[in-house]
Amino acid sequence: MTATPWGFRDILPEEAQAREDIALTVRGILKGHGYLPVETPLLEHRDALGGGGRIADTPFKLFDDDGRFLVVRPDNTLPIVRMVASRLDGARLPLRLRYDAPVVRTAPRNTGASRQVTQLGFELIGAGGIEGDAEVVRCAAEVAQALDLPDWRVVCGSVQPYQELLAHCSDAGLARRALELVHLNNLVDLDELVEGGSEPPALKRAVRELPRLCGGAEVLVRARELLEGAGADARSVGELGALAERLASEAPAAAERLSFDFSIVNSFGYYTGLVCKVYAAGIPESIGSGGRYDEVFDGAVEGMPRVPAAGFAFSLERLEAAVAERMAGAAAAPAGDGDAGGEGDVPAAPSVAAAAVPSPAAPPVRIAVPKGSLNGDTLRVLEAAGLDVGPLRDPGRHLMFTVRDRLEGPDSIGDVEYIIVRAQDAPAFVSCGGADCGICGRDSLIEADCNLLQLVDLRFGACRFIEAEPAAAYAAGATERAYARRGTLRVATKYPRIAGAWYAGRGVNADILTLHGNIELGPIVGMADRIVDITATGTTLRENDLVVTGEIMTCTARFFASPGRARLDPRVRVLAARLADVVRRG
Repeated sequence: MTATPWGFRDILPEEAQAREDIALTVRGILKGHGYLPVETPLLEHRDALGGGGRIADTPFKLFDDDGRFLVVRPDNTLPIVRMVASRLDGARLPLRLRYDAPVVRTAPRNTGASRQVTQLGFELIGAGGIEGDAEVVRCAAEVAQALDLPDWRVVCGSVQPYQELLAHCSDAGLARRALELVHLNNLVDLDELVEGGSEPPALKRAVRELPRLCGGAEVLVRARELLEGAGADARSVGELGALAERLASEAPAAAERLSFDFSIVNSFGYYTGLVCKVYAAGIPESIGSGGRYDEVFDGAVEGMPRVPAAGFAFSLERLEAAVAERMAGAAAAPAGDGDAGGEGDVPAAPSVAAAAVPSPAAPPVRIAVPKGSLNGDTLRVLEAAGLDVGPLRDPGRHLMFTVRDRLEGPDSIGDVEYIIVRAQDAPAFVSCGGADCGICGRDSLIEADCNLLQLVDLRFGACRFIEAEPAAAYAAGATERAYARRGTLRVATKYPRIAGAWYAGRGVNADILTLHGNIELGPIVGMADRIVDITATGTTLRENDLVVTGEIMTCTARFFASPGRARLDPRVRVLAARLADVVRRG
């Protein structure tokens, strides 16, 4: 075997040298702030990690020769929690610890994602409140500044405001599902869920709008209004304001690059307050994230029932990619543009309401435009939103076009670049950095399973996902008898993720057979018992003598964006707002 397992790769000398240089810079900054190095094992007892809070899934689990259940660590924070509780419980607080270590996590196949990530991180144990939060953000910002990452931003939020709102919901199921949807960045389904509920109007408005707030300190004012209007405690919003004020006085470079986003939540369930991410231009995902987790050390330190803690971790791989992006940009800059300016030359990311006309140097906003059945309505809504779609009406064999936004003034997004893609591919283009935002059907977003921010239901391209089988088999009960005999259902579909999740949710064992066209033939020729497919009119089903045996979901087209681009570039949110206005006008 000459290939590495999927999701893992070799690092050759040139790249390894670049990574080492970055790691030395990060270590130097953290060492200067008094953070001491620690190392924890690659393998941990599963129950030791689970006791600290919900952990991300890990694809590698094993039993040792004593029969103990072990996992390859998916995170470095919880092993450090275990180490502090067992080895450092008598240490003087605050503890400042840093690490440089790989973790292994699940990743969707065939997306180019890596399963091994090297984290450069630090933990501040025993310092709480604004003082601790400010130190974490300040250290993260110093790293970004020292590495001269392109157009970097520190984006902060808090888990508390949304939890306060959801605690006021009378419907516990709605509250639970709302939190799941925010974790998934699915604000479209969140709107639908909340509108169908029976909560008071002010609470509905707050649950829907709070995760959409993104921008400068002015969004904190609106967040407080939403919370207080719904009868919820707004003190956590005040803490974010106090953080901004402290950074402005102690670390102006960090304050200039600070913005807020109330949709930011981390995949780990132990955060109790501040959550923050660092983004850089050209990198679709955050290059680092962290926050406050004050409950993880409860009872871990003798004589202290509550120990505040916060931490942050950079991805070395994404730091290296961001540095490479900056170097490539510098190499491509024309003569005379080499002066990058001082730290204050890049203002904090403004809110949508305060978005300024982009500078001539701003890159175009790149939109993934679907061809096929969604194309006509996509052009219609983009044009109604004020964009020039003329080149897209007869593109020939061209795949990319650059136009200028027809709207002038504060809501102009300047240059726009279209790329023409299949709807099924649009999520991959956006999640991997090939586009900033795009349009496709809900089904394509589910099947892609990428980390994308779903912003607007465009309300066209409506279709139903159904389960169907031959009418004769249905009338005779043949499929049910076959299922009783085999204990499994054979299902043909182009949508294995949607079909698999639907059957799993109903407790049905299903063998999914993935096809790419003429799905109806599966049960007709005996390859499958049933199909899962989309239908708009039902004509194809009727002409092939198939009957619907289950309704799975409805789909429409959605506007979505890379979370990184939506949080770095306010023009993406401006476009979302303009498209939402088109939908409202009908």
